[in-house]
Amino acid sequence: MVWLRSIRQWHRWLAPFVLLPLLLTVGSGVGYRLARDWAGFSRDQVHWLMVLHEGEWLGPELEPVLVLLNGLGLLWMLITGATMLVQQWKRPFGTPSRNQGEAKG
Repeated sequence: MVWLRSIRQWHRWLAPFVLLPLLLTVGSGVGYRLARDWAGFSRDQVHWLMVLHEGEWLGPELEPVLVLLNGLGLLWMLITGATMLVQQWKRPFGTPSRNQGEAKG
């Protein structure tokens, strides 16, 4: 279970760095789609949202880096989060986790 503790620590440490770029990507992508479909804006009126969404504002050299890091960060968070969730499900119901037991004692 040492590896699980290590995964939790890495998950906790990387989450703040992954959160902001993912929120920017999700927010700009959803905003673009809703502005186009529901608000009736033209492509030119909301192109700035696509510039944010695709990372064009970083320039041609760093745009692919943002896309790659966003993808890897999302995969890391999904895999490590799912691993921790499965470990929690495997524990018998009512058994406190290791952290809960230490907090009480």
